[in-house]
Amino acid sequence: MLIRTISALIGAPLLLGLTYLGGPYTAFLAAVIGLLTLHEFQEIARKLGIKVWKKTTFLAAILWLILVVLGLREWMFPFSIFWLLFALGRMGIQYPRIRLSEVGYNFLSVIYTVVLSSHLFLLRSLEQGLAWAFLAFTLVWATDTFAYLIGRAIGRHPLAPQVSPNKTIEGSLGGLCGAILAGLIASRLMGGMPWSFFLGLSLIVGISAQIGDLFESAIKRSAGVKDSGHLIPGHGGFLDRFDSMLFAFPIVYYLVLISTVG
Repeated sequence: MLIRTISALIGAPLLLGLTYLGGPYTAFLAAVIGLLTLHEFQEIARKLGIKVWKKTTFLAAILWLILVVLGLREWMFPFSIFWLLFALGRMGIQYPRIRLSEVGYNFLSVIYTVVLSSHLFLLRSLEQGLAWAFLAFTLVWATDTFAYLIGRAIGRHPLAPQVSPNKTIEGSLGGLCGAILAGLIASRLMGGMPWSFFLGLSLIVGISAQIGDLFESAIKRSAGVKDSGHLIPGHGGFLDRFDSMLFAFPIVYYLVLISTVG
């Protein structure tokens, strides 16, 4: 417990500090999160007996990060299509040595980790980006905290027993209430958008954050591992800590972007 607390006291200020500084600091943070979660996701693949395209996925990850950091947004969607075509084409050329499970996992490994994590930098780059990035953190943390407290207090009905036996429906609803509360408080502090936008945003993030956590738990359960890694003392791996955040960053980014443009 002490090690877990110390890690949190070091990690949280570092996360917030690099986000606060913005620019290259947030880009570095997003890249570190993306590449380390990519590594851990691929280590899980090995335990599942799936061959990892280590060099190819690393190159794809670096190219994506370059596009994001240099602001070449118009190339982001074409890159995703090229990456998909490359993965499918590799199976077409090398079948039956390469199966669909290998293609799907390696394609997903870059999208799930590096592409999603890079949206932290994109979110920070928006107008009022610091406030939106901090709101993303707050909504996820509020969801996790309230889900844990309510689940411990009154949780009775399992949410997804085959994936995470300790999670309950009551805890999940409590997490949504925590996210909504945090979102409504943010609406008073931030302004710029109607309270209904913050309500909808917090509800969507509260749901997606829990789905992100359950997805990572399902992958680990499939591989028979407890933690995705051991890089964070007392907390497991980076994927264990950022599974919910990976879903939250792009959702907040695109909802804010669409609402601003609209």
